[in-house]
Amino acid sequence: MKPCRLNVMGASGAGATTLGRAIASAWSVPHADSDDYYWLPTDPAFTTPRPVPERLDLMRTVFAPRAAWVLSGAMTSWGDAVVSLSDATVFLVLDPAERMRRLEEREQRRRSLEHLREEESTEFLEWAAGYDDPSSTSRSRRSQESWLEELRTPVLRLDTSAPVEELCRNVLAWEPDLTGTA
Repeated sequence: MKPCRLNVMGASGAGATTLGRAIASAWSVPHADSDDYYWLPTDPAFTTPRPVPERLDLMRTVFAPRAAWVLSGAMTSWGDAVVSLSDATVFLVLDPAERMRRLEEREQRRRSLEHLREEESTEFLEWAAGYDDPSSTSRSRRSQESWLEELRTPVLRLDTSAPVEELCRNVLAWEPDLTGTA
């Protein structure tokens, strides 16, 4: 795959940021993570959302006009103005138990490094666990699958139980039709 405007998304803990960084590094293009635009910088992190117009303006200023970039994160409820600039999407899936194991491990690190309160971590993990619940009204696999069906650009689906190096090779070997007719 040649460098393009690529969105890498999936459930929290599926590895979108990790894979997005690896692809951006391989292509020598900018990597952006939706969390960096969604959340205002706070201590502890991830407590105050940035207003949607500010998020989008910041993204349009920092990276969106470039010819190639990798954007990690799901922005299905607020980021269509930027995601619509993508040439292709990589959708990541992972066994729910493994995904939650990864998130719990990450939250333990955050609690020790950032002095995150246990209740904030617990609330996040409960929200993240709801992703695989088909009745969830929050961000869910069902809502993301529905959103993906509406895309007019190619979508590559990957199971992220494989090592990131292998996943990156799969993306780099992908040859989607980027002519806009997919």
